[in-house]
Amino acid sequence: MRITGVRTVVVWGPRRLAYGGSYRTALGASAVSEHAIVFVETDVGLTGIGEASSVFRRRGRLLARDIDAAIAPAVIGEDPTRIRHLAERIEASIDGAEEAKAAVEMALWDITGKHLGVPVYALLGGKVRDRVPLSYSVPFGEPDQMAAFAAERVRAGHRTIKVKIGNAHARDIAAVAAVRAAIGPDVKLRVDANMALPTAKDAIRLVAAIDRYDIELFEQPLAPRALSAMAEVRRGIAPPLMADESIRTPGDAMDVIRHGAADIANVYVSEAGGLLAASKIFTLCEAAGLPCMIGSMPEFGIGTAAQIHLGVAMTNLGPDSDTCGSLYHAEDLLVTPLRIEDGFAYPPEAPGLGVEIDMRVLERWQQAAPGDVS
Repeated sequence: MRITGVRTVVVWGPRRLAYGGSYRTALGASAVSEHAIVFVETDVGLTGIGEASSVFRRRGRLLARDIDAAIAPAVIGEDPTRIRHLAERIEASIDGAEEAKAAVEMALWDITGKHLGVPVYALLGGKVRDRVPLSYSVPFGEPDQMAAFAAERVRAGHRTIKVKIGNAHARDIAAVAAVRAAIGPDVKLRVDANMALPTAKDAIRLVAAIDRYDIELFEQPLAPRALSAMAEVRRGIAPPLMADESIRTPGDAMDVIRHGAADIANVYVSEAGGLLAASKIFTLCEAAGLPCMIGSMPEFGIGTAAQIHLGVAMTNLGPDSDTCGSLYHAEDLLVTPLRIEDGFAYPPEAPGLGVEIDMRVLERWQQAAPGDVS
């Protein structure tokens, strides 16, 4: 079996609205996800699908160009089941662009699973759990709006709520207090600053003010490479500190471990460069005593499926994960939506990723110019 072609399609998928408008965090407002869908074709009629998803730097159009210009020539003519070999070729084909690399590698896993008749989680070593427990993020809004949003997600089955912070301290404190009052004492509550705080002292001061609300963990208060300052925050707060944007690749994970800059690692399939690299981060962190969770861009159904396969196969999965990116969109890209219910995500059981694209939705999203989707 050989790869005969790699095709990319850029799409704009509308996000679910929050409080009647765009979903807003410290990273900005988002009404649409601009991702690239990848089709890897073979000479035996098998086609693998992948998804290049990102909220940073290179979005769908740029990622599609990375794939077309650099990655596709590196894999065409090769055996798609030699995933580790092709991951090395993909890595050598372009510097950075991990999300593009992840998309093509994702399609290779899909082909290999289809060829062997097994789900991707079986290729990763098999299940160590049947499902992945989920967190759901509450975007910026007025404190009463955020509280109502969080309560709705708890009614939908989520038992972990993540409050996005990064406004003035008084506003963040009011939001956390309102959400805790709305969800009650038994639901886990975490906060995510998305790198918005300027100094370690600011982060420590904020956590001291909100820790009375029983904070499960504090996520990425500072800039990605401010690892010494992250370590200072870790030493100065009671809740565990989670690194997110500080960890993209296995090398980043090693830097965080060396600096003692986190208690928990947030791992992404897309940012890591694929399932292989993401699984390496899990292994590194397990050796260092850091549990991991899985973060979201948020992905459409293809990327979310890949995350769930990873989540059920990794022994070092700790806090509830964000593997429900498809729920943040107004509709699903898949013919059959993923099984996400009562606060858990379940892996598809069909061979490969186990998902099929709804081509009508793909065509509609492909035609939607960025300004036309709200």
